[in-house]
Amino acid sequence: MKPFFAPNIGSQGRLLRGLGALGLFVGAWFAFDVSTWLGIVLLAFGGFALFEALRGWCGLRACGIRTRF
Repeated sequence: MKPFFAPNIGSQGRLLRGLGALGLFVGAWFAFDVSTWLGIVLLAFGGFALFEALRGWCGLRACGIRTRF
């Protein structure tokens, strides 16, 4: 059995997750003007996506769900 945080995505998946994290961070920047809670949620999701991109790990794949990239 592989360790839970073992890398399970390639460079294309890492790039897409990094761009997604960037989009969530930009969205959080604008969302703080509308709602503090919305900004915090988007910031948290962006942080998780950045973690996935830097680690090369996908949470869905680790749970057995097949993803495209």
